Amino acid sequence: MPYTTTDDGVRLYFEETGSGHPLILVHEFAGDLRSFEPQMRHFGKRYRAIAFNARGFPPSDAPEHVSAYSQARAADDILAVLDHIGEPRAHIVGLSMGGFATLHFGLRHPQRALSLCIGGCGYGAEPDKRETFRAEADVIADVIRTGGMAAFAERYAYGPTRVQYQNKDPRGHADFKAMLAEHSAVGSANTQQGVQKERPSLYTLVEEMKRLLVPTLIITGDEDWPCLLPGILMKQNIPSAALAVIPNSGHAINLEEPEEYNRIVGDFLCQVESGRWPHRDPRAVSASITGMKN
Repeated sequence: MPYTTTDDGVRLYFEETGSGHPLILVHEFAGDLRSFEPQMRHFGKRYRAIAFNARGFPPSDAPEHVSAYSQARAADDILAVLDHIGEPRAHIVGLSMGGFATLHFGLRHPQRALSLCIGGCGYGAEPDKRETFRAEADVIADVIRTGGMAAFAERYAYGPTRVQYQNKDPRGHADFKAMLAEHSAVGSANTQQGVQKERPSLYTLVEEMKRLLVPTLIITGDEDWPCLLPGILMKQNIPSAALAVIPNSGHAINLEEPEEYNRIVGDFLCQVESGRWPHRDPRAVSASITGMKN
């Protein structure tokens, strides 16, 4: 089984397929590398596609202590995979927890990114939602530790941004829930308290975003309510960013609408590789609504 080892000694399991420019897929909290199977099959036809399990998600190691988990480590774990495969740069594509890791990878290691695709990124980011999100992370960790993953999956899989997937694709949603139930209770609880709860609000990263010049796509579902305003925030402040919204969709957009997701991301990658991805024209940023202000 292919593994890489991080600088703090954690083994990360990964899989790869295809050849070409490397593309690293970074999964969400409720998923693992299997969540990106539609993308591995699609993009593996054109790219060297790599998906890995985050720390805490077996067969990657699941450290016993919360201190081994953080937003910075999540970003640097992407770098460990990139170094291991021997590539200087890669397209980084993440969803939710993986979307946050993708953004932070771009902020921490911009010279190693060909592009960034930040999906479903924003939970708990708004200042008035932050303490509620932090409290819910502790509740989730406690539910997992006391009740186990199967009982947790029965609740979490039917959240307000997950029911869209169930309504569209009951069989796919059932697979998603079963996958979630298989995860490590220790790893999932520690991820909630070390990565999710403690990550900085996007609203504190605005000045860093303004300096981010890596080609960036922000993509979200229009019923992924916690991610809509944070998505606009990133679009407004990352000068190389575009914003794509998939209609009538919740959080798991790559599984809910795989064809549309793959089309949008694929078009983005093609524009980047052809050198046609733009930076925002400064004339598009104005205090005037029409450009006719005195």
